[in-house]
Amino acid sequence: MAVRIKSVQKGSAAEALGLNAGAMLYSADGNEINDMLDYQFYTSGERFELAVLREGKLDYLTVEKGEYEPLGCDFETYLIDQKHSCSNHCMFCFIDQLPKGLRDTLYFKDDDERLSFLFGNYITLTNLNEHEVERIKKMHISPINISVHTTNPALRVRMMANKRAGEVLKYLDEFAAAGIRMNCQLVLCRGVNDGDELRRTLDKLTAMYPAVQSIAAVPSGLTDYRRGLYKLEPYDAESSAQVLDILEEYGQRCKEACGSRVVYPGDEWYLCAGRPIPPGSFYEDFVQLENGVGMWRMFRDEFLAELEFAQRRLPLPRKLDVVTGTLAAPLIQEMMDELNRRHKSVSVQVHPIKNNFFGGNVSVAGLVTATDIIDQCKGRLKTKHLGVPEVMLRDEKDLFLDSKSIQDLEKALGVKVHILPSGGGDLAKALLANKLI
Repeated sequence: MAVRIKSVQKGSAAEALGLNAGAMLYSADGNEINDMLDYQFYTSGERFELAVLREGKLDYLTVEKGEYEPLGCDFETYLIDQKHSCSNHCMFCFIDQLPKGLRDTLYFKDDDERLSFLFGNYITLTNLNEHEVERIKKMHISPINISVHTTNPALRVRMMANKRAGEVLKYLDEFAAAGIRMNCQLVLCRGVNDGDELRRTLDKLTAMYPAVQSIAAVPSGLTDYRRGLYKLEPYDAESSAQVLDILEEYGQRCKEACGSRVVYPGDEWYLCAGRPIPPGSFYEDFVQLENGVGMWRMFRDEFLAELEFAQRRLPLPRKLDVVTGTLAAPLIQEMMDELNRRHKSVSVQVHPIKNNFFGGNVSVAGLVTATDIIDQCKGRLKTKHLGVPEVMLRDEKDLFLDSKSIQDLEKALGVKVHILPSGGGDLAKALLANKLI
């Protein structure tokens, strides 16, 4: 297989070689180039031979450049080929629980090992073939992020509705033997892979330390659109506390045995169980932050640290309404109260938005829609300025999950919308800045 160049960057090594749009890259030092992983890995060196097809002729070019300096080729897609879609039908899959009518991109399930390396996405291993497993070892792609859920092969097949789900667990041991570090994720379903099954999973994974360098456990997210899907029950305070006891027990064992906690409960377990969030030291390097592990603690500590640092800065008087999800609302309210205590001229009204759009136990800010904000804020806002967390919007910062725009929200509520940063320190800076956010 060969990959077609779309364009060549100015001043790059590729331009110096005379490469241009339409040329086909075949190999680097005899290694086939099939996608972005191959391209980045095999063209990262200072000197290599590049096989290129242009104008119907196969040329062999000697490349000389700085080590890790980009060769300078661009392609039709970032991955060069298409993303690998998920072949599982997990009983807890959030995408299967989405209502109809959302943006098409929201319904795509990816399960692509390349995205794990490039962007930190989690993969289930069921999409991997032996060639891809060997490539991960050869390139030493590490760490790799894996959605494990359970190490019971039969249960994993049942949970993921994929006959390969059990057999591919062997790759965990193969990666460990090859020196590949792994971050593991467990999505727990009440009465399915918690309790004794959770202990079985943690026994296996913690015994693989340091190859398994971290394990995060989060509760399954359930919406009101689970028609025809496996019947799952949300966790309550008692069942959350039971899960938390197991996770903290294993985390403490690891801390005592190897100096790292390894096992980290998602913030939702503490909030649902009504227990205090641990101190920052509990999360060590916050290695599972993207899974919502330690996010609450980091936000709080960074917000308060910025308030302390900026104690002498006097912000202009201002009033602002802000919205957030019900899960984060107590934290945001606590921080806004502290802001007002230190700076009487700043007043922020917090509006927790219940997620009626998705329903179920969905409570995170990132899944709040403009529809629910409009329904719950109309006639209740105290000001003409509304702060919206950036996590509620897609990357372009223009559309909510229900495809309504910032302008739609402004028009419906008669306000000026201000996009607020998601980090605690950045939010404090924005609220203290001597200009409107």
